[in-house]
Amino acid sequence: MTGWVVIAGLGPGRETLVTPEVRDALAEATDVVGYIPYVARIAPREGLVLHASDNRVELDRSRHALEMAAEGKRVVVVSSGDPGVFAMAAAVFEALEAGPEAWRALEIRVLPGITAMLAAAAAAGAPLGHDFCAINLSDNLKPWALIEKRLRLAAEADFAMAFYNPRSKSRPEGFARTLEILTETCRDARPVLFARAVSTPEQALRIVPLPDCTPDMADMRTMVIVGNSATRVIDTPRGPILYTPRSA
Repeated sequence: MTGWVVIAGLGPGRETLVTPEVRDALAEATDVVGYIPYVARIAPREGLVLHASDNRVELDRSRHALEMAAEGKRVVVVSSGDPGVFAMAAAVFEALEAGPEAWRALEIRVLPGITAMLAAAAAAGAPLGHDFCAINLSDNLKPWALIEKRLRLAAEADFAMAFYNPRSKSRPEGFARTLEILTETCRDARPVLFARAVSTPEQALRIVPLPDCTPDMADMRTMVIVGNSATRVIDTPRGPILYTPRSA
């Protein structure tokens, strides 16, 4: 087959954080597939067709990309951040596994990107400087009971934690419950980073002790990073630096 699929990460927002490898793939593409706001980041050009679709249709989007590649097209599936972190890479492979046998002969590549977790951590210092975990707080694809179990176990293990999709208008109660679980389990005042619109002109960072956190501090544009019991804040004239020691 002459067609191919590239699953690419566009980074957290700033165009300078898109990797040269991803830019090269986009320059070769005949078609770009993705969620509406991510496709909107791709500059139109002659010979390129943009296929924007709504949220929660990841498998449909993936099947469409594979179908076009099977027809000989060069398709880039775009995600924000890194495509392998709560994004489109897993969806494409789910569609591949369930699809026609012929799709398995396609060239499929995953190109990494800078995910919001790493951009937020870098903006604040190094809160993920030692062992950490990442948890998606959305219960669209998994039950809340599983999220709660993972939260408790991660807190008991004293991981630093990075939370994706913390709080939406349709499920504000999830992040409130998350804070309750952390407060009950951690029983300390470890720092929590709220990094909103990281790497964009609207970027805002806020570091709050766990007992003082409230649900309204986060929304879907916010990356939340909870330190472990040893995470520290260094006060400097340029603002606080948040970091987790390498021995923690």
